[in-house]
Amino acid sequence: MQNTMKALVINKPTKAEDVKLTDYPIPKVKSGWVLVKIRSFGLNHSEQILRLEEISAPYIQKPVIPGIECVGEIADASDSYFKVGQKVIALMGGMGRSFNGSYAQYALLPVHHVFSIESNLSWEELGAIPETYFTAWGSLVECLHLQKGDKLLIRGATCALGYAAISLAKAMGAFVIATTHRENKIPLLEKTAVDKIILDDGSLKDKNFRVDKALELVGAKTLLDTMKIIKPSPQAYVCHTGILGGVYSLDDFDPIKDIPNSVYLTGFFSNYPSQQTIDDIFNFINEKKIKPYIGKIYDFNDLRQACIDQDSGNVNGKIVIKVA
Repeated sequence: MQNTMKALVINKPTKAEDVKLTDYPIPKVKSGWVLVKIRSFGLNHSEQILRLEEISAPYIQKPVIPGIECVGEIADASDSYFKVGQKVIALMGGMGRSFNGSYAQYALLPVHHVFSIESNLSWEELGAIPETYFTAWGSLVECLHLQKGDKLLIRGATCALGYAAISLAKAMGAFVIATTHRENKIPLLEKTAVDKIILDDGSLKDKNFRVDKALELVGAKTLLDTMKIIKPSPQAYVCHTGILGGVYSLDDFDPIKDIPNSVYLTGFFSNYPSQQTIDDIFNFINEKKIKPYIGKIYDFNDLRQACIDQDSGNVNGKIVIKVA
């Protein structure tokens, strides 16, 4: 194995136009960590936030290689139970913030956030799954307790997480209503298995429909409005997962008055994956023959252009980077 690799290393706010791969030492293995040869990874909103502004925060390791997820093969198993060449995914647990992440050819990762997988999907298809499908699965299964026949609202559905949630929810037998605030995004939703599409003008409570459950991806900006269209029942849930609206908290939030009676408000935080959950997700994907929705695939050498397109919103769906 060579001594250096290509990686994106940042230590200050970095516009997409300034993204540049550089030579960087391949990490040396240590106890409790494994070296992963990265085959592909997806771009995520949280990495965009890190690159553009959060990198200045004192809790971010600097310099740092961004990237909260990847798929690849074990290059050095260290003292773990993994085997060299084993197919794995990795996500969260501090990747790309507390320690170097996946915008590189290799990553040294803590064994407790690396998971073996069984799949016949291509590396590029696998690159669209880790964080996105883990978050969608957790939101639908753990937080919404989605059941066959449920009428589900996905608010802010034209993002990578929204497309993943649509595919999983439909495979679970739910009736899915999807919203977008951009009229030109409606044709994209029409290509999915979604049952109903609503153009979101910021208020749904007066549109004369009700749902059993809702996945809130716009965030605090529309959360109170979303809760008002839930039919009260013992299984009425709203899961706050996304922050696409750019509002991160609610001012003067009054839980007693703002959460409707008989409606449960939950939230999904994706920092704690487990092998069991990853197994459940891939068993379901394999059984239902789900193909992840990919917006565009870029070669690793074209990471700069991928970031430019991410910042400009030019890609509809998950951006996947093919490393090898």
